[in-house]
Amino acid sequence: MDLPRDCFVVFTGVSGSGKSSLAFGTVFAESQRRYFESVAPYARRLLSQVGAPAIDTIEGLPPAVALQQARGAASSRSTLGTLSSLSDVLRLLFSRAGTYPAGAEHLPAAAFSANTAVGACPTCHGSGVARSTTESLLVPDPTLSIDDGAIGVWANKAWVGLNVRRMVTKLGIDIHAPWHTLPQADRDWLLFTDEEPRMLLQGNKQGEASAYHGHWSSAEKYLLRNLAKTQSTTQREKLEAFIADGSCPTCGGKRLRPAALAVTFSGVDIATMAAMPLSEVCALLDSGLEEQARGTDRHGAAASSAARSLVKDFGARVEAIIGLGLGYLSMDRSSTALSPGELQRVRLAGQLRAGLFGVLYVLDEPSAGLHPADSEALYAALRELVAAGNSLFVVEHDLSIARNADWVVDVGPSAGVLGGRVVHSGPPGGLANVKDSATAEFMFGRTTAPTLAAREPTDWISLDHLSLHNVRDVSVRLPVGCMTAITGVSGSGKSSLLTAIIERLEAADKETVDPRRLISIDQRPIGRSPRSNLATYTGLFDTVRRIFANTPDAVDRGWSAGRFSFNVDAGRCPTCEGEGFIAIELVFLPTSYSMCPTCHGSRYNPETLEVHYRERNIGQVLAMTVQEAATFFADVPSAHRSLTTLLDVGLGYLTLGQPATELSGGEAQRIKLATELQRTRREHTMFFLDEPTGGLHPVNVRDLVRVLGRLTDAGDTVVIVEHDMQFIAAADRVIELGPGGGDRGGTVVAEVSPSKLLDVEDSITAPYLKRFLAR
Repeated sequence: MDLPRDCFVVFTGVSGSGKSSLAFGTVFAESQRRYFESVAPYARRLLSQVGAPAIDTIEGLPPAVALQQARGAASSRSTLGTLSSLSDVLRLLFSRAGTYPAGAEHLPAAAFSANTAVGACPTCHGSGVARSTTESLLVPDPTLSIDDGAIGVWANKAWVGLNVRRMVTKLGIDIHAPWHTLPQADRDWLLFTDEEPRMLLQGNKQGEASAYHGHWSSAEKYLLRNLAKTQSTTQREKLEAFIADGSCPTCGGKRLRPAALAVTFSGVDIATMAAMPLSEVCALLDSGLEEQARGTDRHGAAASSAARSLVKDFGARVEAIIGLGLGYLSMDRSSTALSPGELQRVRLAGQLRAGLFGVLYVLDEPSAGLHPADSEALYAALRELVAAGNSLFVVEHDLSIARNADWVVDVGPSAGVLGGRVVHSGPPGGLANVKDSATAEFMFGRTTAPTLAAREPTDWISLDHLSLHNVRDVSVRLPVGCMTAITGVSGSGKSSLLTAIIERLEAADKETVDPRRLISIDQRPIGRSPRSNLATYTGLFDTVRRIFANTPDAVDRGWSAGRFSFNVDAGRCPTCEGEGFIAIELVFLPTSYSMCPTCHGSRYNPETLEVHYRERNIGQVLAMTVQEAATFFADVPSAHRSLTTLLDVGLGYLTLGQPATELSGGEAQRIKLATELQRTRREHTMFFLDEPTGGLHPVNVRDLVRVLGRLTDAGDTVVIVEHDMQFIAAADRVIELGPGGGDRGGTVVAEVSPSKLLDVEDSITAPYLKRFLAR
């Protein structure tokens, strides 16, 4: 196919059709390969490469930049400010143009970073958190005596507890008196003293009296010392019960040394400014410049000049981020708390400011996690890249973006082995004439409009005064036996409200005789190792291994189901140890992964692969897609049930052996949902999902709506956080948060049925729902 340069090209198609394989695995991979050929071999090994694609020719290919969905860095020290370089500019501003206390020495920029030795608070080492204990934690029941175990860490009657009792008696303190009757001075000394006296004690050794020297250590010191050195998980869990995390007493949770926190700009320190929403920071910096201009701030001419230059640079960086709908975020927001969509937009903001020309940008679902209102701002930003003389390839399921593209490549017609074909490549309007395109069905309004008929709830759950993050004192009512959709613009507090609801219900269930079954399904990975896969997580692989163990060949050889596990030495390939691939260290080149030459990716040794079930060995079964396996195991009830639920949630394109490390957050969430759906149903079940449509084509969303609809029809309650209008229309109740993001969010704008939402004037969602219904 031919694709236009300097244009906005959108790749569409059902989930698993091959869109990303074409855009990233082929076009971007080849551009990267060609560029890396010009880089020195030693430097090349330091760069992450996606591998050479299988192609004949690609002509006219410009240098490419990929902005993919990715989780944040594992370190809590990585923040939005460090990712976007905003923190670098702010540290320079406070260093060069901050207001210092009288007589204070000038600090370098590094002194304003909690990640450096000169900047980090000496007490908490830059974490902002101090681990400490209190009397109430160390003494859970003050009515007990020391002999009865009042001091929790010494409650046992073993040697440590016995030794403590002897020393306390030697000190003249009554170990049989209730703890609360002891003088406060004695209680404080026992729990928190820094003194470590030695004393001569009498004990028993093999039935005979003997003397030894006891060495006193307070309960707090004993606790912290053992927490630091214990290797036992069980022991650590026991000790953790006596300790709590709190703000560092030195820096108050701000992570910096007192000298750095004493420097201000516009009246606030750098930590306070970093905690403010980006939408407010620029106004504060401008007021600081005004104070300098009026001479009300102690700055020299050089400092004022530096301040103007740095504030201008900071403003340009922030403007790009705010333009992508992220003004509600703060610079100190941990990267682990950013969604993949937010991370991609932060990187996109950096590219908008970079001002490159003649580059091919390849993006992976930039609209993920965005309310339709935010998608409009995103579209404008993407158009800026094209207007600057660049080409833009976007893998996208948001058809509002596809409708406004210059060119659409539709891949399909279905997923997995039934996909991988270019169904359409041309202007968006031409897709209307393609009969076998699932995308055209939704893009041009050929689907049946929903009726907005809400179910009648069997009961109501009232939850009052919910607060978490930017959700402040919110009260909501959830209909039982119905589907509730929580929506609102990005950053309005939807996920926070969902978490607060779950925590409140879990706390309530601990006090009831007949607790509800609460199932929270998030997007965290189903495993951190390639050995964990779709089949092992769902339990399907247990059934498959039993089937192979019952074949005549396996029975004759005396093999059990364990033989067919790729984690067991007896059955797995000795070369790759059941991984299916091997890593090749090339010294001056990047580590290369290639298919295992012994088992050719099957993971098993030749003897195990000799056993066949319906002319397929265990390796070939793992290579099947869910769609293929559903047909193959159609007459095996336990396997067919698992596979059917996976098909229902739109995962028919995945292979049974797909490593957990290769699954997106949305795929992991739907695998968890499928695992729950195949379990025996129980009354009073509530399902909680946070944006389950991530990475789904509208046709897959329709299937997921039907699955969750069946749950509510059966009496279960479903609560979801969603932006997708198919889900909003299918819900029985909509809770919209807003009116904006960050500090402007966290309040209930509407709490009505979808049909009544259309009449709510303050609703940002209502116009998009009307547009969806009209189309």
